[in-house]
Amino acid sequence: MKLKTRLIISFFAMILVPFFSAYLAFWCINAYLFEGGHGPGFSPEAAAQVHETVSGLMTYAWMGLFAILTATAAGITQWIYGSVFQPINELNRAMTNIANGNLDYQLPSDITEKGGELGELCQNYEDMRLRLKESAEDKLQHEIQNKELITNISHDLKTPMTAIKGYVEGIMDGVADTPEKMDKYIKTIYNKTIDMDRLINELTVYSGLDNNRIPYNFLKLNVADYFKDCLEEIGLDLESKNMVLNYSNLLAPGTTVIADPEQMKRVIGNVISNSLKYQDPEKPQCIIDIRLLDEVDSIRVEIEDNGRGIAAKDLPHIFERFYRTDASRNSGKGGSGVGLSIVKKIIEDHGGYIWATGKEGEGTCIHFVLRKYIEKGEAYEQDTDYRR
Repeated sequence: MKLKTRLIISFFAMILVPFFSAYLAFWCINAYLFEGGHGPGFSPEAAAQVHETVSGLMTYAWMGLFAILTATAAGITQWIYGSVFQPINELNRAMTNIANGNLDYQLPSDITEKGGELGELCQNYEDMRLRLKESAEDKLQHEIQNKELITNISHDLKTPMTAIKGYVEGIMDGVADTPEKMDKYIKTIYNKTIDMDRLINELTVYSGLDNNRIPYNFLKLNVADYFKDCLEEIGLDLESKNMVLNYSNLLAPGTTVIADPEQMKRVIGNVISNSLKYQDPEKPQCIIDIRLLDEVDSIRVEIEDNGRGIAAKDLPHIFERFYRTDASRNSGKGGSGVGLSIVKKIIEDHGGYIWATGKEGEGTCIHFVLRKYIEKGEAYEQDTDYRR
């Protein structure tokens, strides 16, 4: 039975049950006093007159009682309808909209702001709807990003593949007929395979971002020694790219951190690669300054370039996946679009944080902070919860 039917039955029951109960009681009393000979000793004429007077009064009493019961039942019914039936009806309409895929349908504010269990139920529906809508939007955005990633990777893989194919054909056709040309062709092929390997690695790391499946192997690292070795290795790849790499270490000797050497190398490589990608063509050289600074209980690493820089409105967003500044959109440069988001993820998984500063036309500086490894005698403390 529907709630509305139950409400109508309850309305008439609230009127008729008390009314007929009172009528039955009056009829019994009247029969006992005036028709059964149990009256209080009135004469027949007086008893008839009293009976007529009482009957007249009771007629008005019935009318008043009926009016009072009707008004009371109507008020109670309206109150129940407004507080129970209307919210349930609106909630049913809202659920139908969700079933049809419309996650934008909102319950009226006067329904969700009501107190009691139904008000809480409607508010819980609104919370559920908003979470479902957010989840659906995130899923759609994730699908769009995945498509964009595939497009970017496909485009960027096609470029070195085309170059490799061309140079291999040149070698096969005998175009590289001198040792110098052969050496140039082989080096070019090697560099293009490095680019392809970098793109594939980014794709592999990106696939583990959402599931926290980036593999980590945390070790105790001497910061100065690590950066010296890392930058020497990176510097070999940069010699042929018209780039100057400056390095300064202002840390106390023996400063150590807990970090994954391979993933930190990825961080430094991605930042430097980004600087190279968006260097200012009007400047004679790409200059990158790497500084290690002491922050009492932390170290701060700064990687600054003299490239085109980033507009102030874009700086807070450059670590978001697939975010492209206006300069990068117009540059025609390739890239997966997830390099800096990977950097941010790795730094945060190390218990640190990262941000960017800079000025358009002057350059960009990437800062990130890592906590120091603190030793106390033979025991040691590392106040960081690393993800493994």
